[in-house]
Amino acid sequence: MDQKLTFSKIHFISIGGSVMHNLAIDLHQKGIQISGSDDEIYEPSSSRLAGQGLLPEQMGWFPDRITPDLDAVILGMHARADNPELAKARALGLKVYSYPEFIFEHSQNKQRVVIAGSHGKTSITSMILHVLRYNNRLFDYLVGAQIEGFDNMVKLSEDAPLIVIEGDEYFTSPLDKTPKFMHYHPHIALVSGIAWDHYNVFATWEDYVKQFESLADSIPKAGAIVFDETDNMLDVIGRKGRADVAAIPYSAHPSKIVGGKTFLFTANQELIPVLVFGDHNMKNISGAKEVCERLGIVESDFYKAISSFKGASKRLELLGNQQDVHVYRDFAHAPSKVEATTQAVKAQFPDSRLVACAELHTFSSLNKSFMSQYRRKLNAADVAVVYFDPHTLESKRLEALTETDIKQAFKRDDLLVFTDPEALKDYLMSLSWDHTNLLLMSSGTFGGLDLKALTKHILE
Repeated sequence: MDQKLTFSKIHFISIGGSVMHNLAIDLHQKGIQISGSDDEIYEPSSSRLAGQGLLPEQMGWFPDRITPDLDAVILGMHARADNPELAKARALGLKVYSYPEFIFEHSQNKQRVVIAGSHGKTSITSMILHVLRYNNRLFDYLVGAQIEGFDNMVKLSEDAPLIVIEGDEYFTSPLDKTPKFMHYHPHIALVSGIAWDHYNVFATWEDYVKQFESLADSIPKAGAIVFDETDNMLDVIGRKGRADVAAIPYSAHPSKIVGGKTFLFTANQELIPVLVFGDHNMKNISGAKEVCERLGIVESDFYKAISSFKGASKRLELLGNQQDVHVYRDFAHAPSKVEATTQAVKAQFPDSRLVACAELHTFSSLNKSFMSQYRRKLNAADVAVVYFDPHTLESKRLEALTETDIKQAFKRDDLLVFTDPEALKDYLMSLSWDHTNLLLMSSGTFGGLDLKALTKHILE
């Protein structure tokens, strides 16, 4: 019998986080009284919380919101260890969970599938959820992006026998430096690849790799590790001898591109049309297929379902197209993701010019010591553009960057560098878009650039 969601009143510290606000909404819709605090809440979290009546009336931390009648407090990663609400909760002896601990608490008797890796985990998780839903399976989930057909990014229930979780390697909470995925204790773990993209969290490559080895070593007997065998380091980890744990390698699914559309080759030489593209997505499909087969989805049912998968939000999302012009945006920001996404669009439309714009937005990407990891990552683009906001550097207390610094890091002399979003917009609007595609890659917003308006202008 699953642990029942018997709580009646829960407070969220840092309720605006991507998973945190979705978990708050899911529990609220189950009739649990939810309150929350945060110092900043951005879109779409703000609107989604407001729509449920959960948006805090005032930003900041208020210890008086922590009362003895709370059944639990859920602590988000973005709160500090000295948070005054956390201090009050501990002083009162309240149960304090990180969200991974809370998710595990209520899925102890479910089959747990965790999708991990430096890249691709959101897409693979989304593919698995799409296939399970298409085949009318009952399941709970946690995924890192909005998916078509799913109202929320988190679902917990008492009756689903299975939960599929996107698990990342970041610290669990300000009180717990364990990677989140270690708290889920998976029966099946998929690791999509290892690329040292988190310089600010893991100081060395060796320390970063160790997190994934620990995940693989934690899988219980009769469990399985699914891994990308084309990743050299992951191949070593995946094939390590573990008693009664199945090692399941995968590589890119055989495919071909015809007229700008991608088709999968099946073992029976059938051609299955799909709506996603790129070598990285062919790997994602293979990984998702292996997991689904472990969950009892037969091959033919997997192909029927995956053919209609449109992708997760901001993952090679088509903003608009007209004849031979396509505008895509992608969450890619780390070096490996920038390279894979740029190569994917160029390979899909080899006869068209590709203008690729990447925003340097994260702590790692703006750090001079790490920036060399972007060497030649935009080489597949015909026109390569980098945007960054100098104010972001100041807020993160990082050393100032020059245009020369960025060109040297990317090893591309013709790289165009912008620090003003209006100047970037004016440049893009000045281009001729005949037989040309635009790729916008960022975990930020390009300084608040209206991408829909830009797309409309390009396609006019």
